[in-house]
Amino acid sequence: MTTLPTNVLIVDDIHPVFTERLQGENIAFNYQPAISKEETLRIIPQYTGLVIRSKFKVDAAFIDAAPQLDFIARGGAGMDNIDENYATEKGITLLNAPEGNRDAVGEHMVGMLLGLMNNLYRGNGEVKGGLWRREENRGVELGGRTVALIGYGNNGQAMARKLSGFGVTVIAYDKYKTGFSDAYAQEASMEEVVKRADVLSLHIPLTRETRNLIDDEYLRHFRKPFFFLNGARGEIVNIPSILKALDEGRILGAAFDVLPVEKFPDLTRQSWFIPLIKHEKVVLSPHVAGWSVESYFKIADVLVDKVIRFLKSHAE
Repeated sequence: MTTLPTNVLIVDDIHPVFTERLQGENIAFNYQPAISKEETLRIIPQYTGLVIRSKFKVDAAFIDAAPQLDFIARGGAGMDNIDENYATEKGITLLNAPEGNRDAVGEHMVGMLLGLMNNLYRGNGEVKGGLWRREENRGVELGGRTVALIGYGNNGQAMARKLSGFGVTVIAYDKYKTGFSDAYAQEASMEEVVKRADVLSLHIPLTRETRNLIDDEYLRHFRKPFFFLNGARGEIVNIPSILKALDEGRILGAAFDVLPVEKFPDLTRQSWFIPLIKHEKVVLSPHVAGWSVESYFKIADVLVDKVIRFLKSHAE
C-alpha cells in the first residue's frame, strides 16, 4: 500500500485549492496542466496517483503503463474517459467529485429550459436584428407541468431542488435505485415517465447501456409532446432522432450542453450539425453546465478531500 507522502501527477487545470491542500498535507505532486498524453505516458510509471479532468482517455494501455498507480481522481462527475472496469481489476481506486458541480448543472439546465419555453434565444436574436415580434415569441409557463428526470444521483437531485419553487411536479426514474422519493421528486416507473412528462431531463452517466439510449424507439413511447434537456453526456442521445421528433412536433424544444462529438473542427463534419444549429427550437452551450466559477473551486475542494482521505486510510 501507498505510504504518505505519495507522488501525484496532475495533468489538467484545477483550482489552486487542490495543490494548496496537498502541500498542507506534505503530499508530493507534479502539476503539469499543459502536458500531452504522450508525455504523460513517459513519466506515469513513477507516479502513484493521477488527477485528470477530460484531457485524454485513461484506457487499458495507459493503465498498463502505470504499474505504481493506486488511484485516479477525476475533476468532475462522469468517469467515462476512464476504463473503470480495467482500473478496478488492477486494484486502482477511482475518485470523482459529482458533489462539486451538481448545483451548477441544475441551474444551467433550468436556465436553458426557461429560455426554450419563453423563446428568449430567438427573441434576443430578432430584437438585435431589428424585429419586434411579440405574438410569435409568446412563451409557455413551467408551473403546473410535470418534469421527468432520468437518473436521480447528485445531478438529478440538484435539478429537482432547483425546480422546487416553480410549482411543478417532479418525477424521477432511476434503474439502479428504489425508494428514493423525497421532498423534491417522486420515484416513478418508466411507464409513468412516458405517460406524464412535459419535460424530460437526462442525469445519467455514459455506459455501454446508455450509449445511444435516446433514439427513435425510445422517443416513440412518449404520449405527449415535451421539452428535452441533455446536460449529461452527448453520446447518450442520437441527434437525428431528436431532430426528427422536433420536426414532427413530438419534441417542443431541445437544449444540449453536451453533444456526441464536441469541439471544432470535428463537430462541423457531423451530418447532423448544420440541421441542429439551424433549428429554431434548439439551444446549445459548449459543455459548460457544470463549469461555473463556483464549481471550479468546489470540484477541486471536494476531490482533494477524497484524495487526502484515501491516502491517509491506506497509509502504513
